[in-house]
Amino acid sequence: MVKTLLAEVKEFKKDSIITPFCMIGEVICEMVIPILMGMIVDDGIGKGSMSFILHTGAIMIVVAIFGLISGLGGAFFGSRASAGFARNLRKKMYDNIQSFSFANIDRFSTSGLVTRLTTDVTNVQNAYMMILRMAMRAPASMIVAMIMSFIISPRLASVYLVAVILLGILMFFIMNSATKYFKQVFERYDDLNESVQENVSAIRVVKAYVREDYENDKFKKAAFNIYKMFVHAENNLVAISPAMTTVVYICILLISWLGAHMIIGSTLTTGELMSLLTYCMNILMSLMMLSMIFVMITMSEASGKRIAEVIEEKSTLVNPENPVMSVPDGSIRFEHVDFAYNAESKEPVLRDINLDIHSGESIGIIGGTGSAKSSLVNLISRLYDVTEGSVQVGGTDVRAYDMETLRNQVAVVLQKNVLFSGTIYDNLRWGDQNATEDECRRVCRLACADEFIDKMPEGYNTYIEQGGSNISGGQKQRLCIARALLKKPRILILDDSTSAVDTATDAKIRKAFAEEIPDTTKLIIAQRISSVQGCDRIIVMDNGSVNGFGTHEELLRSNEIYREVYESQTGSSGDADFDEKK
Repeated sequence: MVKTLLAEVKEFKKDSIITPFCMIGEVICEMVIPILMGMIVDDGIGKGSMSFILHTGAIMIVVAIFGLISGLGGAFFGSRASAGFARNLRKKMYDNIQSFSFANIDRFSTSGLVTRLTTDVTNVQNAYMMILRMAMRAPASMIVAMIMSFIISPRLASVYLVAVILLGILMFFIMNSATKYFKQVFERYDDLNESVQENVSAIRVVKAYVREDYENDKFKKAAFNIYKMFVHAENNLVAISPAMTTVVYICILLISWLGAHMIIGSTLTTGELMSLLTYCMNILMSLMMLSMIFVMITMSEASGKRIAEVIEEKSTLVNPENPVMSVPDGSIRFEHVDFAYNAESKEPVLRDINLDIHSGESIGIIGGTGSAKSSLVNLISRLYDVTEGSVQVGGTDVRAYDMETLRNQVAVVLQKNVLFSGTIYDNLRWGDQNATEDECRRVCRLACADEFIDKMPEGYNTYIEQGGSNISGGQKQRLCIARALLKKPRILILDDSTSAVDTATDAKIRKAFAEEIPDTTKLIIAQRISSVQGCDRIIVMDNGSVNGFGTHEELLRSNEIYREVYESQTGSSGDADFDEKK
């Protein structure tokens, strides 16, 4: 984990190295000042030498200025290093997430990834800042102060040594008991982010069903769980502060009492006692800083592991060594394909699929909920890899292609249509970032999207809100189809993506496909038989297997499932449906 995280320091190594040296410089200056103060008391005030006081005072001012500059340098370079480190961590995670296959994405929840990119990175950033500054400063300050104390008076310095050992033991037990709570608290952050994300993205549904109170209660519960975990952790740490305060006062009293006796016995000067008291405070404050560092490191350890998980996650899909860089045509072939989302699953989602689809064909795919229609088409663009068998596009196994090349030639309009903030032009150019306005308008005509775009005041420059919330579901579907067409793909997959448009518009879209993109292989997943009966052939899926494959007329004669659903939808018979058990 540590190696993975530190690899992202990169260009901020110089700042990370300079920061500790600045902090050491500040510590040295702080340690020199008590000695100078003691000299002023003993040799200046004690002997009545104003010139010595002024000379030593001038040196103190110079030392203080150097200490200030060192402290400012440590803050500046430390902030640059920690902020840059956090930036690199976020970028590395985000870049790696983009390379994830669907199988990788399934391992992480969306809210969990958001927490790792925000809260977890912030914790690691704060810990890195403290390590660079305080983790160097506190031990150095404590060690130097202890050495200086023993040089002045070994007897009185022994009081510090005993105090440090006792406090160190106490802190170890306290921190050890608090660690388990900090490791659990970030899992609660995932629950909190999930609650917020669901509520914000589905706020219209929440209001439509008047579920605000329920959502409020769910959020309060997630927030309260985080509160409880932090309270448990802080309750374990609460003893540190009073223990520190008690030890500080005891040390001051003991040193003052013993020091007074030593001054009377002429074995210690007043200035040396003042220096010892200053070093006492330095030592114990350094120990306090170390306790804060341990708390922060404990908190960030759990965050660091979660970040490293994302960075170290390797995509389950990789390019071959010498990938095929062109797709000759849109032919598709499934040969004895089995597929399971989880390699340990007892039952595959798809079983022994054998299909041969010619380039340019229009293929309908129908079946009940859970019949694995979407799973079937996801294998074509290699969003997942088959468990057994092979899927071929253009006569070549999809695993032999360069993935970017393959996916550029397979356009998919998913069930859940997603649009991004920006103009209609901006959204369309996801299909081809260099597309001209004429090309954008052409694909919108094919998808029948021009019908509503032309009626908008700003036309194609109309701004689409996040998620397409300011247009209807049918309009969203038509824009997504147009965006896919702009890729000029060899294969076009419509995964139930005309379900929100009326039958007349659906028919227009299918007619435009047949006339304008005859060489593109079209796979149309639908629940309405009217959406697929004009296709060259139709696949009937049932429980992960191909139950029938043929033309509309052939399936009416030979396939019981297809015939019953057709009769149901055309009003010729009963109320059969795909999801009805046969």
